[in-house]
Amino acid sequence: MPKLSVIVPCYYNEENIPVTVRELVANEARFPDQVEFEYVFVDDGSRDQTLKVLLSAQAQYPDRIRVVELVGNVGSYNAIVAGIAHATGDCMAVITADMQDPPELMVQMYDYWFKGFKLVIGNRQDREETGLAKRFAETFHWLMKHLALSNIPDGGFDFVFFDKQVADEVTKMHERNSNVFYLMVWLGYTYINIPYVRRKREIGKSRWTIQKKIKLFIDSLLSFSYFPIRAISVVGLLLGLVALLYGLYVIGLNIFAPQAPTGWTTLMVVVLFVSAFQMIALGVIGEYVWRGMDASRNRPLYVVKNIHDTNR
Repeated sequence: MPKLSVIVPCYYNEENIPVTVRELVANEARFPDQVEFEYVFVDDGSRDQTLKVLLSAQAQYPDRIRVVELVGNVGSYNAIVAGIAHATGDCMAVITADMQDPPELMVQMYDYWFKGFKLVIGNRQDREETGLAKRFAETFHWLMKHLALSNIPDGGFDFVFFDKQVADEVTKMHERNSNVFYLMVWLGYTYINIPYVRRKREIGKSRWTIQKKIKLFIDSLLSFSYFPIRAISVVGLLLGLVALLYGLYVIGLNIFAPQAPTGWTTLMVVVLFVSAFQMIALGVIGEYVWRGMDASRNRPLYVVKNIHDTNR
């Protein structure tokens, strides 16, 4: 009898949890009768009533719900890794606590897994959201597809269904400052892609701030692409060529027009431009160096405070 573990990272989701649990449990009726369910909710250091509401839900469904309480906030992706590490299913799915991703899509995902696919991706074909958040997400995933991982689906994704074998590989890597979903694609398993329209958030307020989005983009790009370093090399070569040509021009002036006025303004522009590029280059290199140092510390991705499980 196959067991499905549904992993739900939670951060300030006290208002969402009752609706999320209700929809997930109701969704069980769409699956074949032999499927067993486990819901692993990971409280990512919330300071509201999220944990209390999760424990209340667990009391209602003690045979299904497991709550992993982390000591502090470590970010959504590390919380997902914590959920994967504590899940016991033969297959697993990751879904958001705000129910913007349709849980009924997991039925189709399960069918593909049952046919032998190790990874099934639900990618956002479109969003009901509007404005800056939608534009940022579209730009982020377009850049990642063209600069880092060309085999990821268009539109981005954070709704996945995967085999325990994929879960084991992800947890073994202990990847820091990265994107757990991109890691699954990077592993190289043939995957099935199911497009869907992401719902607009109806309950609560997102804690996914612009600062977190920018950090995610930098982490994802530097984890899966050498483009920034290669871009520095190319720009450096171009600047070297410009400097050579300008040097020949200055030498020519000194030989053929020794009384020509000195180009102080031009020189200052060149110096400022090159200095700015050097600082940017040092910043990019510093990002790579810091990530290498952070990985060498071998600190844990998360620290578990309690595991609330009535079956243990």
